[in-house]
Amino acid sequence: MSSHLAARRARLAAALPLGDALLLVGAGEPIPLPEGTDQTYPFRAHAEYFYLTDIECPGGVVVFDPRDGASDGWISFVPEVTEAERVWEGRTQPPGEPIGGLESWLASRRERPVAMLGEPLRGVQADTALTTQVRDYFRHARRPKDTVEIERLKRTAAATAAGYAKLKELIRPGVSERALQIELEAEFFRGGATRTGYGSIVGAGSNAAVLHFEPSARVVKQGDFVLVDAGAEIDRYVIDVTRTFVAGEPSAFQRDLYDVVLSAQKLAIERCVPGVEWRDVHLAAALDLTAGLVAIGVMRGDPASLVEREAHTLFFPHGLGHMLGLGVRDASGTLPGRAKDPRSALRTLRMDLPLESGYVVTVEPGVYFIPPLLNDPQRRERFRDCVNWELVEQHLDLGGVRIEDNILVTDHGPENLTAAIPKTL
Repeated sequence: MSSHLAARRARLAAALPLGDALLLVGAGEPIPLPEGTDQTYPFRAHAEYFYLTDIECPGGVVVFDPRDGASDGWISFVPEVTEAERVWEGRTQPPGEPIGGLESWLASRRERPVAMLGEPLRGVQADTALTTQVRDYFRHARRPKDTVEIERLKRTAAATAAGYAKLKELIRPGVSERALQIELEAEFFRGGATRTGYGSIVGAGSNAAVLHFEPSARVVKQGDFVLVDAGAEIDRYVIDVTRTFVAGEPSAFQRDLYDVVLSAQKLAIERCVPGVEWRDVHLAAALDLTAGLVAIGVMRGDPASLVEREAHTLFFPHGLGHMLGLGVRDASGTLPGRAKDPRSALRTLRMDLPLESGYVVTVEPGVYFIPPLLNDPQRRERFRDCVNWELVEQHLDLGGVRIEDNILVTDHGPENLTAAIPKTL
């Protein structure tokens, strides 16, 4: 077993509140396609299993018995690869003990409580409350990225940067959102990506205000905002980047809007240091965005009062960012034992915890003109004095601006893993 996996398991053994309980972590099984064919969806081992093994092993199970010690207590059980799997899929036998030994391992410990992470195993009765508690601590222990994880993220960032470099050459009137997606993702793969990290978002014009927009056949028009949120994946580690472009020459209003978001993003990145509460970084960014919108005439009033009234959510309806690693939003959430903050202004936060060295977070403020929000009669009434509604009416089809980077929190200040991707209009 590699040294980094041994170190992860030792760290988890010390961090998990197991007491005398057993830990089982299942990889999961392939899921058949619904058509009744012999095909399955592409298999992805549960992230909690992959973190402990670095392998995609259908049916694999990692177990831990704290009585056997932080090192010797861990065993990886794996199914035997069949001849059919070797012939049809080219699979090879993964490292580990034969899965048949799991039954006797459990039988010899049958009176002990069980915490079940990853994908649950049929026939194994887990303690639900204990499992919830252990999962919280497991997630928290995974938050600081080790050197292997950081190296993978940096390789993935380089592949992602290659895609965006290609994209910059292609954005012009007449090109479709789908064509941009194809060229962007192809360059990810040429740069070493094993897959895309998530469904790529490419939205032109008003589509740039749809937060999770699948690229369509829509053709980019002169002066359109083009918002692209996409990233590569290498060895299960994902980069999540957003850039906003303009097809042709931006208008003065587009420049102003972009500068508001870029300024807020830069300030938010500077705040990503150990010990700072993420909720405070989010609220500070909301205040910066609101102050910027007041300065360019979109909103009216005192920025702090507008944020307190949640008027900023008309234009910034999402959280500032999330954690990143084995997938987008990997290991986000709250500190173990911390309840979700009840304030409605924080309901969109995907994480609520103090930052620590080794965390990788996205910082992605945005300002959008979203018709379903801005045309809602109740919001119009509630915020009638907070917004220059006449100006908003002129820009309802404008779309929006989001700028997102991936930040490694360190004791020496924030390190921008995606700094090689330009963010100038």
